[in-house]
Amino acid sequence: MTEAPKRQAGFSDYLELTKPRLSLLSVLTALVGYFSARPSGGSAKIGFLVVGTSLAAGGVASLNQWMESDTDAQMHRTALRPIPTGKIAGGSAFVLGWLMCIAALMIIFSLVGKLAALFTLLTIAFYLGWYTPAKRTSYWSTEIGAVAGAFPPLIGWTAAEGSVTALGWILFGILFFWQIPHFMAIAWTYRKDYSAVHFPMLPVRDASGAKVAGWSLAATLALVAVSLLPVALGLASAAYGVGAALAGFLFIWRAFGFLKASERDSGARRLFFFSLAYLPVLLGMLVADRLLSHHP
Repeated sequence: MTEAPKRQAGFSDYLELTKPRLSLLSVLTALVGYFSARPSGGSAKIGFLVVGTSLAAGGVASLNQWMESDTDAQMHRTALRPIPTGKIAGGSAFVLGWLMCIAALMIIFSLVGKLAALFTLLTIAFYLGWYTPAKRTSYWSTEIGAVAGAFPPLIGWTAAEGSVTALGWILFGILFFWQIPHFMAIAWTYRKDYSAVHFPMLPVRDASGAKVAGWSLAATLALVAVSLLPVALGLASAAYGVGAALAGFLFIWRAFGFLKASERDSGARRLFFFSLAYLPVLLGMLVADRLLSHHP
């Protein structure tokens, strides 16, 4: 049972509960989807999109920490989160999380778009209803989480277009495949923590790390292929294609580095840090290309 707060929680504690860095990624990728569709609407919709996705991401993060407070308390990397330390009561996180999620759905449904609200609901449902419980029971929890994490670009895309077309699904694919090497590198680095709470993810089951690194490389190759589809389909320029190919080559190089048994731990860290740089560079190039070009 979660212990009661030892002191009155402050703003910084509640901010930490919403996992602001992870939530910011959801907001930014939603905006990538929005601007990749080259919307003609005004700034008000953008503001409501930002507020809605911020509330949804923060609410999901709060509820996720409420659901995992017992395992968070047992892992070094999460033991200092607000609920395990008693800074915030579990009940407070539960109420705040649901209020944020409900407010997000109301704002996006009424002020952004009905289909965008549907993808927001799918994000919440997949993350809390499937991914979070799956971490305790499924070998495929990372891939399930990648599905939930790939929905935000579709929230933004449908906010702009009202439907999902090819490039919207390509953005979904980019986010899905990017998350696998990114989170496999994290999970390998913290595999002892995950093993301590008996999460059956691949880095816990694969003692040598060879399968983890091989799956990371396979997902990276798929990511690079998907990232080049906009050029093949006439949705982006050759200039974007060159940039995407170069960034993809470097990502593959880092994934190959993770394969070396003698450098497994350092290779995982290098792959993780490169993944952090790769995603904003790739998506930034795509958005700029879409805004500056006349592709459909």
